[in-house]
Amino acid sequence: MESRTYYYARVSSKDQNLDRQIAAFTALGASERDIIADKESGKDLDRAGYQALKNAILRRGDTLVVKSLDRLSRNKTDIHNELQYFKENGIRVKVIDLPTTMMDLPEGQEWVFEMVNNILIEVLGTIAEQERTTIKQRQAEGIAAAKQNGKRLGRPALEFPNNWNEVYSSWKAGEITAKKAMELTDTKRTSFYKLVQISEQQ
Repeated sequence: MESRTYYYARVSSKDQNLDRQIAAFTALGASERDIIADKESGKDLDRAGYQALKNAILRRGDTLVVKSLDRLSRNKTDIHNELQYFKENGIRVKVIDLPTTMMDLPEGQEWVFEMVNNILIEVLGTIAEQERTTIKQRQAEGIAAAKQNGKRLGRPALEFPNNWNEVYSSWKAGEITAKKAMELTDTKRTSFYKLVQISEQQ
């Protein structure tokens, strides 16, 4: 089966346009039917166009072209994993903003692409790992600092207002509405009903 080239474009929201990416693809000779696009955030991979491209369209021997690596994803771990997936499935990835990946080499020199791909995968994996470590470290430092300053972490515990018993009794007896009870106890709807639940369990 003849190998084909597909192009993937992505912007993060519906009001952004894909013109710049599509113009770059057209300059490479792309036809409209070979361009798949999403207008969705790159925070994860759950995008209709991308999933169709990856799971139903691309075949071994095909080429996928993107303008930049962050079009695949904003998450470096995901980029790393996707590059690994394409490598294992014999799909070549070309990145316009990384000229080395765009070169067409004579047959027999595919090892150059293999080398570039391996470097990309390794570097992105290392960066992602470093970022995870840094985030965990910052979280741990933040928690330690908060504890040291005597701050309570998480949501504050729900406390009964001083007049709760009498207001609750009046509400249960049907003497006042829930809205009035919320006003008298200065509680929001969610908090009021949580306190009711606690009272009825006691």
